[in-house]
Amino acid sequence: MSGTELAAVIVAIASVVGVMLLGVALVSITRTLRSVRESVEQIRAETLPVMTDMGATVRTANAELERVDELLGTAESISGTVDSASRLAYLAFSNPVIKVLALASGTSRAASRFRRGRARG
Repeated sequence: MSGTELAAVIVAIASVVGVMLLGVALVSITRTLRSVRESVEQIRAETLPVMTDMGATVRTANAELERVDELLGTAESISGTVDSASRLAYLAFSNPVIKVLALASGTSRAASRFRRGRARG
């Protein structure tokens, strides 16, 4: 066997070993891809109902937020009405109440002076 024949045999053996290693790597990659595909299908099967439920929950939460917003608007309206009514009541009753208190105070002073004047005379 000559040197070129020996080199050709070595190259052929190295090529066969390289092809075998590539085949093993390809089989390993194929198994990994199959496992990943199964995992993705399982995740998709599990997350689809969860996403559907989440969408329903978000819609329910939005409806509740709209209700709360309406309640807050109603409460603000009631608060404004009560505030204006109390202001109106204050304006309507404060002046007469002050006058009644002044009249009562003046009457009590006059009565005490009258009693003092009767007691002296």
